Amino acid sequence: MIDLYYWTTPNGHKITMFLEETTTPYTMHPVNIGKGDQFKPAFLKISPNNRIPAIIDHAPADGGAPISIFESGAILLYLAEKTGRYIPKDIRGRTDVLQWLFWQVGGLGPMAGQNHHFASYAPEKLPYAVDRYVRETSRLYGVLDKQLANRDFIAGEYSIADIASYPWIVPHEKQQQNLDDFPNLKRWFEVIAARPATVRAYEKAKIINTQPTINSDEARKTLFGQDSHTVRQHA
Repeated sequence: MIDLYYWTTPNGHKITMFLEETTTPYTMHPVNIGKGDQFKPAFLKISPNNRIPAIIDHAPADGGAPISIFESGAILLYLAEKTGRYIPKDIRGRTDVLQWLFWQVGGLGPMAGQNHHFASYAPEKLPYAVDRYVRETSRLYGVLDKQLANRDFIAGEYSIADIASYPWIVPHEKQQQNLDDFPNLKRWFEVIAARPATVRAYEKAKIINTQPTINSDEARKTLFGQDSHTVRQHA
């Protein structure tokens, strides 16, 4: 059994998509990041970076004590290896999936995240910052579109690279991106959106969080007002 500590963000959706694809039994524990649940001591024990998602695997492969994992990319890799699903066993296929997984974790996610912040949540509009991250998001969409020109999925077969990337494309309109400009990416996006596991994952998100927009000053302060003092305060 997997305990999933989750909120309805792109990184959270990655894990529900994987668990639904593999029909892995899991219990969902909502962590309302707008209300500061990520700073509760019990959560910090498994996620010292005070970010969702995180999991606890109560039945690890070695038969030992439960294992806790934070960071969405690490969780996807762990679950893929545990289940033997959505990551190739051969070295070339595995390497291809991992480099695109890390591309998402180090590129698409952070850049699109800054795009969201400066376009939607910053207290004042900074044209340079908005333009910088909209353009970089566009560049990354172009990279992905080119990769998908001659294959159905990012690394050939459906994998954790696709599961990691898809949730960051879902808010493409908020990122000021038009999928019609990226036909290969659009085709890929629509195929994944129609997968039953994807539909189930996003339906669960609607039940967990009926107001996904950050719509209060208090929530913005909780999410965007953190520094080293915040970490020490909740140590």
